[in-house]
Amino acid sequence: MRTGTPPSQQHVADTHDLIRVHGARENNLKDVSVELPKRRLTVFTGVSGSGKSSLVFATIAAESQRMINETYSSFVQGFMPTLARPDVDVLDGLTTAIIVDQERMGADPRSTVGTATDANAMLRILFSRLGQPHIGSSQAFSFNVASISGAGAVTFEKDGKQVKERREFSITGGMCPRCEGRGQVNDINLAALYDAGKSLNEGAITIPGYSMEGWYGRIYRGCGWFDPDKPIRDYTQRELDDLLHKEATKIKVEGINLTYLGLIPQIQKSYLSKDIDSLQPHVRAFVERVATFTTCPECDGTRLNEAARSSKIKGISIGDACRMQISDLAAWVRDLDEPSVAPLLATLRHTLDSFVQIGLGYLSLERPSGTLSGGEAQRTKMIRHLGSALTDVTYVFDEPTIGLHPHDIQRMNDLLLRLRDKGNTVLVVEHKPEAIAIADHVVDLGPGAGTAGGEIVFEGTIEGLRASGTLTGRHLDDRAKLKPSVREPSGKLEVRGANTHNLRDVDVDIPLGVLVVVTGVAGSGKSSLIHGSVAGRDGVVSVDQGAIRGSRRSNPATYTGLLEPIRKAFAKANGVKPALFSANSEGACPNCNGAGVIYTDLGMMAGVATTCELCEGRRFDAAVLDYKFGGKDISEVLAMPVAAAEEFFRAGEAKLPAAHKILDRLVDVGLGYLTVGQPLTTLSGGERQRIKLATRMGENGGVYILDEPTTGLHLADVENLLGLLDRLVDSGKSVIVIEHHQAVMAHADWIIDLGPGAGHDGGLVVFEGTPAQLVADRSTLTGEHLAAYVG
Repeated sequence: MRTGTPPSQQHVADTHDLIRVHGARENNLKDVSVELPKRRLTVFTGVSGSGKSSLVFATIAAESQRMINETYSSFVQGFMPTLARPDVDVLDGLTTAIIVDQERMGADPRSTVGTATDANAMLRILFSRLGQPHIGSSQAFSFNVASISGAGAVTFEKDGKQVKERREFSITGGMCPRCEGRGQVNDINLAALYDAGKSLNEGAITIPGYSMEGWYGRIYRGCGWFDPDKPIRDYTQRELDDLLHKEATKIKVEGINLTYLGLIPQIQKSYLSKDIDSLQPHVRAFVERVATFTTCPECDGTRLNEAARSSKIKGISIGDACRMQISDLAAWVRDLDEPSVAPLLATLRHTLDSFVQIGLGYLSLERPSGTLSGGEAQRTKMIRHLGSALTDVTYVFDEPTIGLHPHDIQRMNDLLLRLRDKGNTVLVVEHKPEAIAIADHVVDLGPGAGTAGGEIVFEGTIEGLRASGTLTGRHLDDRAKLKPSVREPSGKLEVRGANTHNLRDVDVDIPLGVLVVVTGVAGSGKSSLIHGSVAGRDGVVSVDQGAIRGSRRSNPATYTGLLEPIRKAFAKANGVKPALFSANSEGACPNCNGAGVIYTDLGMMAGVATTCELCEGRRFDAAVLDYKFGGKDISEVLAMPVAAAEEFFRAGEAKLPAAHKILDRLVDVGLGYLTVGQPLTTLSGGERQRIKLATRMGENGGVYILDEPTTGLHLADVENLLGLLDRLVDSGKSVIVIEHHQAVMAHADWIIDLGPGAGHDGGLVVFEGTPAQLVADRSTLTGEHLAAYVG
């Protein structure tokens, strides 16, 4: 007979039910100590920049991942990203962390929703087993594998003798030969490549970076196939063909072996094969001028060759399947019943059903992954974890409600609770009251942002937070009121027959001179309408959610162009050249090359960064710091908070209107607490978007498009944002905001609501009018939620 443990005695293994953090100092955290319950849902709140991500991502999740990586062999660790140990005294009770962040998915033109979630791989196997006619293995259905075949003689040794044999090989791939599996072909406008009236020596080639003094000039002038002094319009057909189309050919110029490549294959390779959004602005402008992209006429945009399109299951090819809306594809897969592939069908059904559950049923598998919004990308990553058999894992989410209509937030809440109920610890960084409401435990950081934050101001339950008097607690029940009167429009911007993505020939007039909010459930066609039909027009400035690309050497001063007038002012005041006042140029400290820290690479272990002893982290050569402007040296200016710098450059001996204007805009968007020289890599998501907004506000445009500007904003900051939008409109601008936040909707002068559903159930304008009319009608999902919000 077994003797059980008396109920009063808890097993020692069950006592480790807390994650303990003591003395965390990452970024702006000030010796933070906190204990988090395991197998519960903990929400972290606080203003943008208060230290939430520093605690959750840079401390807890980073250490968990680092310790797991250390369990692999040193050979494997050599291929993994090396993570530094966070600056913390004690971390105890950690479990495996799975991070689901908002980073946009890789924008490789070959990556689609299907390839990113393995749904394509399963479909390919399915068609290779069941498709009729049978055309080959699963790679015959892959648009990333080209079909090639060849034959030739091979020499090998057999019984001590050299033997020669003829061998053949062939690979059957699914790639469309015309567009090389991209679904698009490009036509090139030759007038944008060269000026026909000039010769090469006169600089006929107008491609960015192709100067006649550089390597390209040496190659084209020295190849000997055409006269460098002859205008291009006088070339023979043969010479023009060599200049434009010649394939890679080895040549010798000035005694150096080089490769000659015609202009068109050269720009295909350098620019057109890359994701257009990742190019520098001047190169992107050139690509948009030189190339027009059209759907491939041969494969009709499916990316697949004829053989792959000919093999079908129940009359559907793999191209048709990837083109279907995922909710329809899930229904089609459910009808397939084939015992030989039963396990594969079960997994595929589960993956597709997860898309529908998570509110992404409106996507199709052929959608390029680079076109997903931050919220869609985050939910796509979640799909891998929904059916996971793992328990006792820590899931870390970064604002999972981003890009979700209030109607969809309930679904997301259910998913988070399901993950928790399987026995997992769920940590969520969040600002939306509807999402904070489901927390078992709340940790509120603050009291302010940047150096004014980094402390825990409240820990406990939602009721406790409401009564606590912290910034979050005070604003938790904030409800915006409908405006008593709305502005009168000064004109209208006409959109006719918009049919990008799921839009169904939409005609709409967008009023100008007022604040317009475009809303609707996720996937209803808001971004397709605005980015597809409005963004490209003259005088329109668009601020999207794309990540800021910046290294640890870039900071708000370099990104916004603020450093330029400051360097010139320092140079003029001291009679020296401006390059001395850049830490990335001549003024850099010789010891650390202007980085302020010295990085020591420890091979497979995390590298160590130590403050440079020579410049003490100031990044500049000591001689440069002797030059002053307004009584301060350049390192002191970069160490100032934006708000202090704005006062410094406003008046007095340091008056500098060009710098003051940029700083004023940064204060306007609520970034007064950032230091001017803070590395961009340390900014939170919300801060990056606002710094982008401040930069673009300086452009001369009459219409501003903002894509979910409340992303990463605390409830208290939303009021500041509304004030900023009002100031923009009052200064004579037209502002169009794509937004789900009810406070912004209530504050609008005009609302355009798309729907009624997502994907092919959306794409129509279901309401146009003032917020008060929308609330009175309650005719749409948005109307229902807005009416409930304003009470």
